[in-house]
Amino acid sequence: MAETLQTIAGSIAWPIAIAMAWIAGEAGSRWLSLPRVSGYGIAGFFMAAAQGGFLADFSGGPVALLADFAFALILFELGYRINLRWLRINPWLGVTSAAEAVGVFAAVFMLARAFAVPLVPSLLLAALAMSTSPAAVLRVANELKSSGQVTERLLHLSALNCVWAVVVFKAIIGYGVLANAGSVFQATWNSLVVVAVSAGIGTLFGVAVPGLLRSIGGVDRNATVAFAVGVLLLTALTHAFKFSPLLAALAFGLVARHRRVILSQAQRNFGALGDLLTVLLFVFVGASVEWKQAVAGIELALAVMGVRLAVKMAATTLFARLGGITWRKGALTGLAMTPMSVFVILLLEQTRYLQLGALDQVAGIAAMVLLLEVIGPLATQRALIWAGETHHAESR
Repeated sequence: MAETLQTIAGSIAWPIAIAMAWIAGEAGSRWLSLPRVSGYGIAGFFMAAAQGGFLADFSGGPVALLADFAFALILFELGYRINLRWLRINPWLGVTSAAEAVGVFAAVFMLARAFAVPLVPSLLLAALAMSTSPAAVLRVANELKSSGQVTERLLHLSALNCVWAVVVFKAIIGYGVLANAGSVFQATWNSLVVVAVSAGIGTLFGVAVPGLLRSIGGVDRNATVAFAVGVLLLTALTHAFKFSPLLAALAFGLVARHRRVILSQAQRNFGALGDLLTVLLFVFVGASVEWKQAVAGIELALAVMGVRLAVKMAATTLFARLGGITWRKGALTGLAMTPMSVFVILLLEQTRYLQLGALDQVAGIAAMVLLLEVIGPLATQRALIWAGETHHAESR
């Protein structure tokens, strides 16, 4: 009887967690003006078994695959909103991205070494700090119905950050594998090959799915479902072969946009499916953090967060005028790029099979993820409101 009850409890744990997180997100939005995703993450943290909750260890299981799918949908939409022609017309946007990415990497690496963090974990932490989580950025922007110079630069810089972070992270993983196992083939496979094949698969989907839509007709009616099914298949495929679903989904969205298949405003977020999976995604990320690790690494986490934000804001402000916006809007763009927690957890989750133990070796990662679950989306929300690009009253 006890076994039966335990099985039943296990089978309904995640549905209950999603329902409770959704309520927490709505309550936080209504009464505290918090972004909904912050409420989801906080609820996930407190429902985790590590904090005495009912969500047991779920790494590497079907929930992790669903979280990858949820994030892949967001990355697809982000890639879909990237305008390559704008990057060619305004090259200073690319220069800004490169400057802030390189600056963050160098600053965080030196900081981690000053805290006596070993070499490879220091490099991994620096690579992760380069990223900006598109999950928080895009969901907050959509929630506020934000549009304008800061919003568009934020989305484009977030996408570029993803590419920088994945490429550098995979290269460091290859170096770590080479240092530990001494296998040149395994090191090359886990770095260059994974990046190239992931982008290639995403590009293939970006050509094939729009082509299929045109051949069967009803593009306006079928586009949302076709792209969602494509992202699901892409995630399952890259997950099974241990490629990068993150990079593949971004490439899929980027190529699909330039195949001239248009998603209407109503189809953004992938409707109710996207909203539901977003709740699961942020619960998954919050529940992945253990409070003991967070407390142990709080000093390093606060230092990294401060340095990272300072470098990003300095870079976006420095190149603001050259990029065609005011210094104030440049600084607000850097502030809006604060989130990184979702990207970090899912990228680490995908490398668990290599047994590098990055999350265990760098306790500061856990503290950063926990703090930025709340601070990150809130910083993005405030920056977009201060930039005057939101329909804030309508988002209530």
